[in-house]
Amino acid sequence: MSGATDRGTRRFPAGVYAAGGEPDPRFSLANERTFLAWIRTSLALGAAGVALVALDLPIEPWLERVLALGLVLLGALAPLEGWWGWVRTERALREERPLPSALLSPVLAGGTAVVLGVLLVALVVSSL
Repeated sequence: MSGATDRGTRRFPAGVYAAGGEPDPRFSLANERTFLAWIRTSLALGAAGVALVALDLPIEPWLERVLALGLVLLGALAPLEGWWGWVRTERALREERPLPSALLSPVLAGGTAVVLGVLLVALVVSSL
């Protein structure tokens, strides 16, 4: 086995690193930073959902729980998008193909916007 192939099989995930050749490290590191941004987003969404229940906001209890659950679920999807995006982008870089678009980004962005919009409307209505 050659040195490059041997290195590819010992790295995780082997299926990604075994494909193609080594891309410019700057691109791989940028891809990794994007993955970490998805992880930060996940933590922020989960924390917002927990904070919504923990804080004493003037919102109907059922609405508070629905919004909190929505934020926590979106927070659970964000790392999946980050991982899938990292794998797809790293393979595309290694195989010198065009970069793929994100799979769940529109869903996560739209879902977050809806949850936060409903929360703001609920706060305004309840303060009247």
